[in-house]
Amino acid sequence: MMPVSDKRLRAERFRARLAEAMDRTGQSQSALARAAGVDRSTVSQILTDAGARLPNAHVAAACAQALGVSADWLLGLSDRPERAADLMAASLSMPEAARAPVDEQIFAWHREAAGYKIRHVPAGLPDMLKTPEMLDWEYAPHLGRTAAQAIGAARDRLDWMRGLKSDYEIALPLHEVESFARAEGYYRDLPQDLRRAQMARLAGIHRQLYPTLRLHIYDARRVYSAPITVFGPLLAVLYLGHNYLAFRDSERIEAFTRHFDALVREATVSDREVADYLDRLADGID
Repeated sequence: MMPVSDKRLRAERFRARLAEAMDRTGQSQSALARAAGVDRSTVSQILTDAGARLPNAHVAAACAQALGVSADWLLGLSDRPERAADLMAASLSMPEAARAPVDEQIFAWHREAAGYKIRHVPAGLPDMLKTPEMLDWEYAPHLGRTAAQAIGAARDRLDWMRGLKSDYEIALPLHEVESFARAEGYYRDLPQDLRRAQMARLAGIHRQLYPTLRLHIYDARRVYSAPITVFGPLLAVLYLGHNYLAFRDSERIEAFTRHFDALVREATVSDREVADYLDRLADGID
């Protein structure tokens, strides 16, 4: 970025970028003048004046609006030609969250992030690590959908991970795991044998796939997290319920990543301890 005090360089930058935007959009001087509501001679003077004069704010803004670019970019204050609204639309979206066990949007994001580490804080126990019996219990009454869909989707996610497409780090809240073991709250009336089998599966998959898969257990009383997923450096997603809030700008992705890393640092049960911890919980199920 050039120094603000160098008016001649800034004027040269404005003329060059104005000409570049006109060329990109195919607008002539006359067409730009009409769209911006100024005289053609004004546009011609801006493009040919070799001095240090810049157009006034009204003319600069009108030209930027007519050309679909940012006035800050024309003036050399930004390196991004997109307007703020366009940048926001490109970096932030709210896709609908599928109210079914099969979520093609989630799987598409997984495929896009192949080869990158995926950091995940699930809303409950992660589907891809559940037993078929657990998925059947959870999804059989779910909006009339069949549990077979959930079982197939979970198998696809786990196969994806086994194929070393991505490394996974998953942070689970302590109260969620303990509520499951005790059949409390959401997991009320869950049979003993199903809970024991599920705990054994979590511990077994973790031992089998570690360190490609790392589970961490954090205490939400010390540090809280909403359900999120960070798909490498590409995308960070916050789960709202009916929708996902998806961010693609690097600053937000880095903030989500730092948040996840803080959960790992504050973990009550580390990835090296988690399998033995799950075994102990399974042993205590009655």
